[in-house]
Parts: sequence; structure tokens; C-alpha cells
Amino acid sequence: MNYQEVIFSVRDALATRDSRTFATLEKHAHPADIAAALSELPVENQCLLLGLASPPKRATIFGYLSSELQVEIAERFDRKQLAELFLHMSADERADLYNRLPEAQREAFMPALAQVEREDIRRLAAYPEKTVGAVMTSDYATLHPELTARDAIDELRRIAPDTETIYQAYVIDQDRRLVGTVSLRELILAAPGTRINELMQTDPVFARADAPREEAARLVAKYDLLALPVINGGDMLVGIVTHDDAMDVEQAETDIDFRKIGAVSELGKGLKEASIALLYRKRVFWLVLLVFGNLFSGAGIAYFEDTILAYVALVFFLPLLVDSGGNAGAQSATLMVRALATGDVVIKDWASMLLRELIVAGLLGATMALAVSGLGIWRGGPEIALVVALSMQIVVIVGSMIGMSLPFLLSRLKLDPATASAPLITSIADGAGVLIYFAIATTILGLPAGG
Repeated sequence: MNYQEVIFSVRDALATRDSRTFATLEKHAHPADIAAALSELPVENQCLLLGLASPPKRATIFGYLSSELQVEIAERFDRKQLAELFLHMSADERADLYNRLPEAQREAFMPALAQVEREDIRRLAAYPEKTVGAVMTSDYATLHPELTARDAIDELRRIAPDTETIYQAYVIDQDRRLVGTVSLRELILAAPGTRINELMQTDPVFARADAPREEAARLVAKYDLLALPVINGGDMLVGIVTHDDAMDVEQAETDIDFRKIGAVSELGKGLKEASIALLYRKRVFWLVLLVFGNLFSGAGIAYFEDTILAYVALVFFLPLLVDSGGNAGAQSATLMVRALATGDVVIKDWASMLLRELIVAGLLGATMALAVSGLGIWRGGPEIALVVALSMQIVVIVGSMIGMSLPFLLSRLKLDPATASAPLITSIADGAGVLIYFAIATTILGLPAGG
């Protein structure tokens, strides 16, 4: 069923309010497509249609809705509906929703859940936001090392309905300490009487629950894991981060980095849902700050006013030169921010990366200097061409050094390197470019410095 057919079926179910129509839709359409179609309707209609779905499917479709829509719908559900929804949601998703709901609503529906569900929700919801614990799930398969392959398969078959994945099982001792992992494939291929401790992979890759959540995404990507086990301070297994949740974390962190590179604060919701007032608040701070930062460029131009009056042709090249420095710096900063975020580069690599960037920037600057030298001869003669070419070379090198070094400096100060945003780098490089350009012009053209 394609998306247009899904939209038609959703509208048909809304018109008839027939649960059988919606059941047919559930059977033939992916929950993500149904959620996308629901998102285009008013929230009242979304609640009505979700009420037509079977409880397990309702929870699955609900999980594909945006976090803002989830809260809005949950606040319209009564106590019984909300308890039923939480009962069928995955452990990590219901913990996230629990944290976003008002305190009064939490207290209203929690007594309707069994004690084991209440404890699980509160335990997962207790982990600080943006830690591994906050994105892990408690729906995982555990085995004991003394089990045989036959017994292990029987155990996985028994717990499969309540487990998010059984393709990888986690071997624990009597104190729930993680001692190994074993895949379903290994269990199937092994002789029935083979014990788990003979099959399991010892020293498994794991993350700690209090580590930053991007650490889980990095480990899942690096080791190509279906799921990553999570342990607490006592080395006990407390959850897993599945591959899809790790990719969601990676996407979220990438979105945050892109916004920071553009000097935009985190919105906390999708761009379509963001109000004009919110967009204004999230963007105005950096723009105003950078306005004052750009005053240094103006001050530099004023200082070399005599040079500009003597050689008006220099003004023609000013935007070209300062923009080139800013662009080179923004390129370097983007590469370094991403490399630091993925772990490809660490702080101790700064010296070697600086040397490499100096060589690359030198080659880039020389190429760009050659490209503009002919234009310099045409506009102002050989002396102007020399000033422009030499300035281009130095401006590109300086801009690249600033762009590469600032993320390292922020990392050293325990700050987010993504804060080295392109507008910030450009403003710094612009100010430096103005001073470099007119200082070189003043020196080569034999003019006195100062305005």
C-alpha cells in the first residue's frame, strides 16, 4: 500500500469510524506511514483514529509520531486509555513519554499499571537526559552460562513476545554481571548439548548508563552491533541500546551540530511546529552578538582609511578576500567538528592536524592567489596584483588555522566543539582578513599606517 492509499484509507476510516476499516489499514500499511498520515489531521481526529486501532498497533503507530504530538495526544487520553498505551509501548519510548507528561497526569495513570511496569518506567525515566541510560530499553534477552544451546533456544522462545530483540542474547552471572554475548545464529548452529559458556563471546563491547548518549551511537556504528549492552556502576546489566535507537541518537546529535554550526540554538521541536516567536528567540542572540563582533572589521577599515583613499581599487577586492578567509575557516571548522564528534580525531591530534591543515591551506591559498592575480593586474596594476595575491595566500591560511583550532580549543575547555559555528568563524576570519589585507597593502605600497 503506497502512501496515497494510506491517506485515503485513513480518511475513509475517519468518515466511517469503523474499526474494521482501520484494522485492514493496520494489516496492509506500515505503522510509520499511518503515523505520517495521522500527523496531517487535527489532533482530535488523531485521537479518534488511534482509538480504532488494536492496543498493540496503537502503541506502535503512536511511537512513530513526533514527541510533541505524543504529549498532546496523551494529555487527551483518559486514565484507562493512557495506562493501556503505556502497557504496550516499548520500555524506552514509554520512559521518554513519562518524562514529558505533567506530574498530575503521571500520578493519575501510574496506579493503573502493574507494579513491575511502574518500577521499570520510573527506573528508566530516572536517568538524566542525553545519557545512555535515557535511551536504553529493558526489553532484552538474558541467558545463564550453564544453559545448553537447546535450553537457551527454548528460553528465547519463551521470552520472545516481551523482548525487543532475540537475535543477540546477553550472558549474565548470578549477580547480573555481564560476562558475554551469544547470537541466535550461534545457538542454532551449535550442537544441542553445547553449553553457553563454550559459545559466548567474552569481553563484549558495552557502554555505561551514565555515559553521554552519543557514546552508544558511536560504539554501535563502530562495531556494527545489533544492540549495545549497558551496565551500571556495579557492572550489572541494566539495559540495551538497539541499533535503531542508536541511529536516532546519531540523527539527533547531527541535527544539533548542524544548528550550532549555523549559530541556531536547539529548537526542542520540529521546524514546522516551531512558532515565529520561538524561531526568533533561538536565532537572535548569536546574530546580535556577531553584529558586535563584526565591528572589529569596521574598526580595521577605519584605521587604514588613508590607504583606502590613496588606492580606491583596494576596496574592490575587500569582499573577495575576507569572504575567502571566512569560507576556508568554515570548511576547516566543519571538518574538525565532525571528526571530533565521531572520534576520528582527538585533542592530542591537534599538532599533527595543524601541520596538515597548514600545508593544505597553503596550497589552497596559492591556487586562489593565482586565480585573482590577473584580476588585480586588470584593476590596479602589478603592485595591486601583488597585494591581492599575497593577501589571499595569508588570509586563507589564517582563516583555515582559526577554523581548525577553535573546535580543539573548545574541546580542551570541555565545551561543545560545534559551538565553533560557521558564522562565528567567519566573523573572526573577516576581522583578521581586513587587518592582514590593509597591512600588506600599506607595507607594499609604501603608505603610512593609521587613519
